[in-house]
Amino acid sequence: MIYIDASNHIYGRLSSYVAKKLLNGESVTIVNASKVVITGRKEFIIDKFNKLRNTGSIRKGPYYPKTADRILKRSIGDMLPKKKTHGMEALKRCIVYSNVPKSLANKNFERVEKALNNKVTGFVTLGEVSRILGETYE
Repeated sequence: MIYIDASNHIYGRLSSYVAKKLLNGESVTIVNASKVVITGRKEFIIDKFNKLRNTGSIRKGPYYPKTADRILKRSIGDMLPKKKTHGMEALKRCIVYSNVPKSLANKNFERVEKALNNKVTGFVTLGEVSRILGETYE
């Protein structure tokens, strides 16, 4: 079982790293998904996610999530072969939380060095994107 703290990690690089680990048969739990960084101009990123949200129809889909944890899990799932059984089973081994739950507070979290945002200054967090998309807490 791998525990990853996703704070200040780049969205696509983290997703591809986790997808590779899942295909190798490991279970992955990600916390702080709302602090994942998407690099680029804010207007462009928000426009891109709004287009994804508004694609299709209410009845037929595709249905694109609003919350940060589900957006991250979907991007990981898009990097897996979902129509094959090993891809579906791999996605079931992935658990994503938008914050740190109390049950995982004492775990040792791993940082993915390849996916860390060390240099880029122009970015938007996944939490900001989800708030603009209209995330509602239940």
